[in-house]
Amino acid sequence: MNDLSIGSTLPIGHGIEMPRLGLGTYKSAPGEDTAESVRYALELGYRQVDTAALYANEASVADGIERAGLSRDDVFITTKLWNTEQGYDSALAALDRSLSELRTDHVDLYLVHWPMREHMEGTWRAMEEALESGKARAIGVSNFLPHHLEELMRIAHVAPAVDQVEFHPRLQQPSLQAYLAEHDIALMAWAPLVRGAVCTTPEIVAIAERLGRTAAQVTLRWVLELGYIAIPKSVHADRIAENAGLFDFELTEADHEVFARLDTGTRVGPDPDTYAW
Repeated sequence: MNDLSIGSTLPIGHGIEMPRLGLGTYKSAPGEDTAESVRYALELGYRQVDTAALYANEASVADGIERAGLSRDDVFITTKLWNTEQGYDSALAALDRSLSELRTDHVDLYLVHWPMREHMEGTWRAMEEALESGKARAIGVSNFLPHHLEELMRIAHVAPAVDQVEFHPRLQQPSLQAYLAEHDIALMAWAPLVRGAVCTTPEIVAIAERLGRTAAQVTLRWVLELGYIAIPKSVHADRIAENAGLFDFELTEADHEVFARLDTGTRVGPDPDTYAW
């Protein structure tokens, strides 16, 4: 695992490479703080920014990308289709609005934000059309569990490349991990730091102290060493830098065993089976 770096990527479906570490922007308010956090992250070496129509900050993300002075091809942009816009026609219109806000002619990854049974077929048809047209370089889902993915697979012509899910030491979802691995769908972890709770988890703190790191750093390193993608969120420069300080140490097999024992099946976000399904 010592070949991991801030520039490390993961091959995902549709033949593209996705950065392993990204900046999450959930609850990052539109405006200067979000734009500056994106700029700073990109200047540090982050190459993925994760946003969503729901977050109402896509334009601020675009501001930050422009301030960083990178070419469009050097930044991997992920955004998501919100629930009220699901369905064939509304999904296509929603993507166009996101592209306008982001000031780009394509996103690198477009995700269905939550599984919704009533709109699944029309929504996924729109996603496949977005892929075919080039408005999305890859398409995927968010918050889908195996049985949601099974329903999607029955109507899909193109399988999702990514499933962005709540994943952290307290919610490891081994059956979902196995399903995604079997179907070659990349796991992208949201809330990997359990909204800060890892910093007060004694077992993680002990690993961090032994390594001279922070609990957040060793937890993010754990996610990456599992082979997954992590998108910790912050608008604070010190935290953004801390979250990128993952690439000059490794966890041991014993450390991974400690993390495995922390799984309690506890969510910090909504249950995908009751939220919109």
